[in-house]
Amino acid sequence: MKNFVYSTTAVAQAEIRKLMRDPTELLSRAVQPVLWLAVFGQVFSKVRGIPTGNLSYLDFMAPGILAQSILFSAIFYGIAIIWERDLGIVHKLLVTPAPRTALVLGKAVAAGLRGLVQAVVVYGVALGLNVGIRWDFWAMVSVALAVFLGSCIFATFSLVIACVVKTRERFMGIGQVLTMPLFFASNAIYPIDLMPGWLKAIAVLNPLTYLVDALRDSMIVGGHGMYSQATSFGVMTAVFLLLLAIASRLYPGLVR
Repeated sequence: MKNFVYSTTAVAQAEIRKLMRDPTELLSRAVQPVLWLAVFGQVFSKVRGIPTGNLSYLDFMAPGILAQSILFSAIFYGIAIIWERDLGIVHKLLVTPAPRTALVLGKAVAAGLRGLVQAVVVYGVALGLNVGIRWDFWAMVSVALAVFLGSCIFATFSLVIACVVKTRERFMGIGQVLTMPLFFASNAIYPIDLMPGWLKAIAVLNPLTYLVDALRDSMIVGGHGMYSQATSFGVMTAVFLLLLAIASRLYPGLVR
């Protein structure tokens, strides 16, 4: 267990150091939620055809944009793994005594910490647009946990894709194909009740739906999720553990 924790921490620290040395990517990723909230959200808040209950559309949308920011940032995490394979870093990691699960978990933890930085950006923009943010302690803790776990899910999912396709060109194509369907087949920018039956079935299977639900319940004053917090966090935890097991199994095959 001591070796597992040490290995996980070492991998996470290495990823964080890379981010601190070159925060350009993090800053560029922060532009997207700003545009969605400041432009898309402002325009669609004038539309009365989307039922959002007692919430304004901007309040309803803010947790979805935070979830989108996490998704779009984490889903391309796998391309860095392919770069590491090409540079021989993965080969060096695999010959260490570190457990394969620890190598994958360390990268997921680093993605979770990156997601928390994205959350700070979205909170700042939401505050500037007068979104009704909940500031009580346990609500903030719940949001932080949801952001961290959501980032871990999509970063690990990205690593699974990278281990399967093994090339940057294929990964970029598949990543672009998956991100928008995951986003639109969720409750991020409209309620699930508006969806046709077949899309509702997809939304129920989409982990992003549970991330948005947990965020909406904890982040917004008067916000209510479709599911309980226990259900949302339970589903996300189960999905993460499943993806972690798959990624740990596939990771050594990345060098072949």
